[in-house]
Amino acid sequence: MASSPVRPVPRRPLYRRGPAGLALAFATALTMGLLGPATASADRAPFESDAETSDNVTHVTNVPKSEAMDAFNSDLAFTGDYAIGGNYNGFVVYDISEPEAPRVVSEVLCPGGQGDVSVSGDLLYFSVDYPRAGDECGAPSTSTTDPDGFEGVRVFDISDKANPQYVAAVRTDCGSHTNTLVPGKDGEHDYVYVSSYSPSSRFPNCRPPHDKISVIEIPVDNPAEAALVSDPVLFPEGGNRSTSGCHDITAYPEKDIAAGACMGDGIMMDISDPAHPVVTDVVRDENFAFWHSATFTNDADTVIFTDELGGGGGAICTGEYGPERGANALYSVDGSKDDPGLAFESYYKIPRPQSETENCVAHNGSLIPVPGRNYFVQSWYQGGVSVIDFNDPEDPREIGYFDRAPINEDRLVLGGSWSAYYYNGHVYSSDISRGLDVLKLTDPRMRVAERVTYDEFNPQSQAGYRPGRGHGR
Repeated sequence: MASSPVRPVPRRPLYRRGPAGLALAFATALTMGLLGPATASADRAPFESDAETSDNVTHVTNVPKSEAMDAFNSDLAFTGDYAIGGNYNGFVVYDISEPEAPRVVSEVLCPGGQGDVSVSGDLLYFSVDYPRAGDECGAPSTSTTDPDGFEGVRVFDISDKANPQYVAAVRTDCGSHTNTLVPGKDGEHDYVYVSSYSPSSRFPNCRPPHDKISVIEIPVDNPAEAALVSDPVLFPEGGNRSTSGCHDITAYPEKDIAAGACMGDGIMMDISDPAHPVVTDVVRDENFAFWHSATFTNDADTVIFTDELGGGGGAICTGEYGPERGANALYSVDGSKDDPGLAFESYYKIPRPQSETENCVAHNGSLIPVPGRNYFVQSWYQGGVSVIDFNDPEDPREIGYFDRAPINEDRLVLGGSWSAYYYNGHVYSSDISRGLDVLKLTDPRMRVAERVTYDEFNPQSQAGYRPGRGHGR
């Protein structure tokens, strides 16, 4: 079984070794699955979509979950011709070089809950938010009252996509619900911002007040030395009454800024010193129950915040809740570079009412890279995937969608699209229960986006784009 990091048989790495070498553990026992393209095409019947779509969205294919990944699917990250899919049981590496026929290259069984993922070159950062008895992949779950329980971030070497290897584990207070990559300016370090919340006086590793995030520093040449470098308090005078940490942070490293969705507060941060982020503005909204995530426009003039009213498990897209709750809120970024501020513009919520048995609320999305224009693709759990035109931030509107029928017509069952992101010509949606969906946008307004390509894409670590090229590494 997978274990704590140990030194492996030597192999040729795709990043340089540091002076001390790398402490790695083979993950060969981590439920590796390989399926060649010929076998995939021979065994698969012609794909028939089970979803309703607008005329400008095509459901290209679906890759179902395996038995090993029978827990919730979560977030996605991308590198080259690969998508990395997080799962509460671990993660899956998909070869998406042919988006119409993705194949599973490997599956890493390493339970810990949440499974948020960020990728940096040959390294993968993986969030653990449910305490385990140890940091090894095979460790059983333990109580939140166990002072020796492990929660935090695991680091994997994914240079060999068919054989990921376990590099290091870094414990953080309250675990890691999400993680955000901020590359260091020296090119020699990565920083990972760890968001977590829900402290309790009963939890020895997660005590209130938890008005902070954790910052992990990773030497890219020697990731086995990854360590906690700071834990900045974002709300020294106390945040909103519901704020106890942050749910998610989106960084825009090129512009030295980040936006935080911190439960009861939306914030802007200066990250010019990535190890020590500084809050520059705080906003609140009486219609927001749970500030969940954020996305900047390419020019960083606007931020989209999302409200996860009901925590993702509620049927919030019915007429009962109205258009301003469980929605997006668009804010313009005003002020100066040294003193930015946020000003409210409008709300956006999908215009397609969902049933009482469908969990539906604003969730993860990304920009569609059309230079000079503002389009957004976003998941809404069982509300499906929405394509949004917000060129006028005071009047955002849906211009495309992908939407399945309820998982269960008679009772509320958790499921649907957790994350929907545009990457190199296609939209990839991580469905909690149904696997990986691939969508194609055929809208002529977004055709130019197909000419923007990325080598690497982490939606919570935004990279600017221009015609013909994204800036992601």
